[in-house]
Amino acid sequence: MKQGKLRIYFGYAAGVGKTYAMLADARGVMRDGVDVLAGYVEPHARPETAALLEGMTLLPNKKIIYKGVKLREFDLDAALERKPQLILVDELAHTNACGSRNKKRFQDVAELLHAGIDVYTTINVQHLESLNDVVEKITGIHVNERIPDEVFDQADQIELVDIEPADLLERLAKGKVYGKAQAERAVQNFFTEEKLVALREIALRRTADQVNQRAAAKQLDKNSAYSREHILVCISASPASPQVIRAAARLAAAFKADLTAFYMGNVDEGQEPEDRLRLRQNLRLAEQLGAKISVVYGDDLPAQIAEYAKVSRVSKVVIGKTAEKLPWRRKGIVDSLSRLAPNLDIYIIPNGGTLNNDKPIWKLIHLVRPHFSASDLAKTLAVLIIVTLLGLGFQHWNFNVSNIITIYLLGVLINALITKGRVFSVISSVLSVLCFNYFFTAPFYSFEAFNPSYPLTFVIMLAAGLITSSLIKRIQNQAKLSAEKSYRTEVLLQTNRELQQPDSESEVLDAVAEQLGKLLSRDIVVYPVENGALLDFRYFARPESLQTAATYAGFGEEGVAEWVLHNNKRAGATTNTLSASKFLYLSVRRKERIFAVIGISMAAEPELEAFDKSIVLAILGEAALALEKEFLREEQQTTELKMQQEQLRANLLRAISHDLRTPLTSISGNARLLMDSSENLSKEHQTELSAYIYDDAMWLINLVENLLSITKLDGDIDLKLSTNVMDEVVEEAVKHVDRHLSQHEFRLELSDEVLTARLDAPLMVQVLINIINNAVKYTPAGSEIVLRTSRSDSMIKVEILDNGPGVTDEEKDKIFDLFYTFYSMEASSADSKRGLGLGLSLCKSIISAHGGEIYARDNVPQGLIIGFTLPLVEVELTDGK
Repeated sequence: MKQGKLRIYFGYAAGVGKTYAMLADARGVMRDGVDVLAGYVEPHARPETAALLEGMTLLPNKKIIYKGVKLREFDLDAALERKPQLILVDELAHTNACGSRNKKRFQDVAELLHAGIDVYTTINVQHLESLNDVVEKITGIHVNERIPDEVFDQADQIELVDIEPADLLERLAKGKVYGKAQAERAVQNFFTEEKLVALREIALRRTADQVNQRAAAKQLDKNSAYSREHILVCISASPASPQVIRAAARLAAAFKADLTAFYMGNVDEGQEPEDRLRLRQNLRLAEQLGAKISVVYGDDLPAQIAEYAKVSRVSKVVIGKTAEKLPWRRKGIVDSLSRLAPNLDIYIIPNGGTLNNDKPIWKLIHLVRPHFSASDLAKTLAVLIIVTLLGLGFQHWNFNVSNIITIYLLGVLINALITKGRVFSVISSVLSVLCFNYFFTAPFYSFEAFNPSYPLTFVIMLAAGLITSSLIKRIQNQAKLSAEKSYRTEVLLQTNRELQQPDSESEVLDAVAEQLGKLLSRDIVVYPVENGALLDFRYFARPESLQTAATYAGFGEEGVAEWVLHNNKRAGATTNTLSASKFLYLSVRRKERIFAVIGISMAAEPELEAFDKSIVLAILGEAALALEKEFLREEQQTTELKMQQEQLRANLLRAISHDLRTPLTSISGNARLLMDSSENLSKEHQTELSAYIYDDAMWLINLVENLLSITKLDGDIDLKLSTNVMDEVVEEAVKHVDRHLSQHEFRLELSDEVLTARLDAPLMVQVLINIINNAVKYTPAGSEIVLRTSRSDSMIKVEILDNGPGVTDEEKDKIFDLFYTFYSMEASSADSKRGLGLGLSLCKSIISAHGGEIYARDNVPQGLIIGFTLPLVEVELTDGK
């Protein structure tokens, strides 16, 4: 039997769209006439995914009872019996419930493949056995559900489902992956951008490995090509370096490759001003041609290039040809690099220069370039004098000469620690050898040496001094670099903390401006962006700055910021666009969305170094994330509000259409009965039917009145307030209440005092009708209902009491919510029609609009009290009025 084919939809995390992609492809083959069966698909409560299942044949799940819990599992036997051409089986690494034929789902899939059925399935990178430990180190989570790597490697096709980690986090924030509570836990643990980026890289690499393995199985050269080229161009301060950069850019365009510009060393270390300027220009050119800048520190260029190429998966290196070799080097850079990285393709551009080859060779030797300092020279001589005196003391005490040599070596180390520049280490080493020869070798106090072994001792002593001093200097440089990296990390962490606190876009931009000003000690200007347009700028001057917002406004550089906004590129000072500006303008952006434009003062200031520039870009990136988060939060709130409004409208229409049907059916039925059989009905029966018609009609009238009142309040129509006596309002309301009130013991307990209030009488009558009808509806016949009015300080208190079954505390919290209804088993069956839940909600809105409060509390010993308060209005009554 022909073996089925396996296609795996592979992702780096949940929510990337594996199931969606699988279903979309399945629908495509369905249109081609392929018999497709959805064996087991987990829609994860995602509407978009569930929608793709519509129209597909679904295999019923197998029900398994395990420890009293009913579980849903893939029904393998039913699938084999059905035997479709293609079956969809989600979650390949799933562990089947006890009672299933196979322990793992991939074993079920193996049976399907063996039966000649093609299978589409899904899996994440953390479920591969060989990567389990790697993923655990990244995420801190141990994954129990895993599959053997051979299952993955033997798949006929791997479909990598990939989205940007930022997009995945956005989907997570919008609730498209998990529910709110689960999403919050995921963001705190598994779903962090750093972890997602690492998992994504592993997934990409693993997919490429699988492709290479299958290619090797088909007798293809697995070393033929990289899936995507990465080109590294080495740049320097050489005037010929732009030629190298442009050649590399053309090469990258031809290969559709990523381009990285590589520079080793500190921009300011050991360079003359013209070299420093030329290096900045070369770096800027590389950026303009689309290169990513990478600055590393060290003194072995071939080793650094080889290491970087290995880590960054560089496939090609472009360097300039060195015009002359250094005299002490037997091998050039190309030879060393070929030995260290034999798999790299090396392109040499003639007349280029990784070294500054337009100058004499001696200018390339940093050790010979003098960096004299009077204080360092004094320190060197002082150390030399001290160790010589100690050596004379050792000689007086008959110490071995080897101890004196050790003292001089110690002096060389101390000198290397307290002086700057290697020249003084060289001077200290040479003078130490000379002093040792002059004071401690025979003949004394001369530079001659009778012992034939002394010249070798001098050479070893000099070499030891030079090597140890060189190591000390290297350690000092590494310590300096570590301090710079620590400072950078500290600034970024502080920025991250600062950006977590603001609650608005304005606060985020203020925090960013303050951090940049603190880091660079420069004036900062911020242009917020709203609806694709710049808002008024905000100026942040450093304390010692002489410029103000008015001074900046006089520069007239808003047009530069506008250019940055519309072109999404940097501009202004130190760039090739609008370079006459006094500020460098950068956009705070996330993909194509720009949240703000920030300007950094460059007037009378040196250009940003590569180190500072990288920090600035990192801070702006953090700011963009924070602003995008704020934007998405506001957008989510707007979406949720629209959804709530739409849900409210849908609920209202659904409830109205449902509840109108019952009374209308009753009215039409009873009316038809009266028309067709009135002669055969008794007078009592006719009266009863008429009463039913009247009750249903009044119910509909009350419903319409409530709906009109809600419309009136939602439309923000001014209340028609007038001074009314509360007793008169009560009496008017009692006239229009449910006729079933007569089946209850109803009484009024009105205040002896005349209570007046400014109110909209028709709306207040509606409030009383709704509350009384509510008591009639939810209390059994014969219950007691009391309407009581009284005065409480400067308020009128109106309460409707009943001795019915009452409501729970939970229901009291919801009783005034729109569309909330509750049912009492003891309620009168005379009015069993379902309510819409509008009445009490409307009462709350009306009372609030009048400046009062409505409440519900228990009646003692039994029942419910619904009451409200209104502001009391004192009316002075005089004779004749």
